[in-house]
Amino acid sequence: MMKSFKKITALVTGASSGIGKAMARELARQGANLILVSRNAERLVQEAEDLKIRFGVNVHVFPEDLERLEKRLELSAWIQKIGLTVDVLVNNAGLAHYGPFAETSIKDTNAMLNLNIHALTHLTKLFLPGMLERRTGGVLNVASTAGFQPIPNLSVYAASKAFVLNFSEALWEECKGRGVRVFCLCPGNTLTRFHQTAGIDKKKMFFSVSATEVARFALRKFLRSSQPSAIYGFWNKLMIYAERLSPRRLTVFVTGMMYQRSATDNVQRSTEDPSLRVER
Repeated sequence: MMKSFKKITALVTGASSGIGKAMARELARQGANLILVSRNAERLVQEAEDLKIRFGVNVHVFPEDLERLEKRLELSAWIQKIGLTVDVLVNNAGLAHYGPFAETSIKDTNAMLNLNIHALTHLTKLFLPGMLERRTGGVLNVASTAGFQPIPNLSVYAASKAFVLNFSEALWEECKGRGVRVFCLCPGNTLTRFHQTAGIDKKKMFFSVSATEVARFALRKFLRSSQPSAIYGFWNKLMIYAERLSPRRLTVFVTGMMYQRSATDNVQRSTEDPSLRVER
């Protein structure tokens, strides 16, 4: 089982901002070489150059949209072509659109499902078999506390994160005793561009923390924890545990109140402006 990140190669998706960027920086600080993936080529290249200079690690970039099946296959083929092996896969890329399900476009819904579920599952399928064959490495999937909750106006997003959580915990059991670590991070509100892009008011961002704190927690747990998943933060844990003891309809009501706002404007804004998408 992996004891540190020194000299390994980690593939991080959604690496140009937010938790993904913080993960990449912390991995580089701990001596990992990196493959960074994001749609934003300019920010990705800038970040890669900064990490090379600051930490003396090797950094490769793949500026493509992982929603597309062919780009995921291209990524795998490109990694093989340049002679790299993915030791740790960090599936972080994700997006959300805030608003009533009936009023959101099928285009936005499909984009969310393609990135949050299909891309994560496909990349795991591409790289996990090699890890199992080598009997080393691991997969770190980024879910959310939303994966424990039905959230009105974020219904598809929350459901997609429930998939990530259950998928990850099942893989954890499948990989036990085979030298490969599978772990699922469940952060709550994190201070990134994610909520602004999804159209969620800052006033609804309870118990917010920095992406750096979340990344350090995730990587520490990945190496040391015997559990398949972890919720970041005392208040987030308390909230989730309290909801488990509450009637289901009360949970739905409370989460709906927490995120209630003028949804129509946000649905229109996210549909009309394709730039309003962000990797978590």
